[in-house]
Amino acid sequence: MKFSKPLLSGKLIKRYKRFLADIQLDDGRLITAHCPNSGRMTQCQGEGWPVLVTSHNNPKRKLQFTWEMVHNGKSWICINTQRANEIAHEALLNKQIPELAEYENIEKEKKYGKNSKIDFLLSSQNELCYVEVKSVTLTNSKGQFCFPDAPTERGRKHLDELVQMKEEGHRAVMLYIVNREDGKGFTIANFIDPDYGKKLNWAAQNGVEVLVYATKISKNEIVI
Repeated sequence: MKFSKPLLSGKLIKRYKRFLADIQLDDGRLITAHCPNSGRMTQCQGEGWPVLVTSHNNPKRKLQFTWEMVHNGKSWICINTQRANEIAHEALLNKQIPELAEYENIEKEKKYGKNSKIDFLLSSQNELCYVEVKSVTLTNSKGQFCFPDAPTERGRKHLDELVQMKEEGHRAVMLYIVNREDGKGFTIANFIDPDYGKKLNWAAQNGVEVLVYATKISKNEIVI
């Protein structure tokens, strides 16, 4: 996934009110950027850390800039959770996920379950495959990538709905996209949300497939 807009470099001053971040750009400008991440981001908001932002000339936007990535001294971390879906979409189109390469049709954000939208609905002949995507930006004390970084009632609801799709005779997949490179392995962050861990185990026991894919990250692109 190549960024469609040039990335501007700067330093993080602070993140606050969840969706706001004050940043000093390398050209000296002080800006407030939209932070497209509702998680705690405990490992992604160090004061003075290098960041990358995109600029948008949309008069309907409240903020011109979007915070995209941060560097912790070891790796770029993509904090924009929407990018995980873009990475997954590109990988699906290019048949880079072997477990999901058989499907001819890819639809995004289809309504399903109880007032929800599935990230991707894949289909081929008479088979449907529901794919939910989550962005991974946290590591634990062992250096393993882990999810979630905050308690997530919404994430547990998605697992319920994936199980429902499996019970209706369809294929259901939980796909985790790791958006940093400074770890190894993957686990659920039970120290943050043990209920999510229990729910994922239950979903897996009921036929939901769990896939985890790493990425390579640079200032210009992120590839699965």
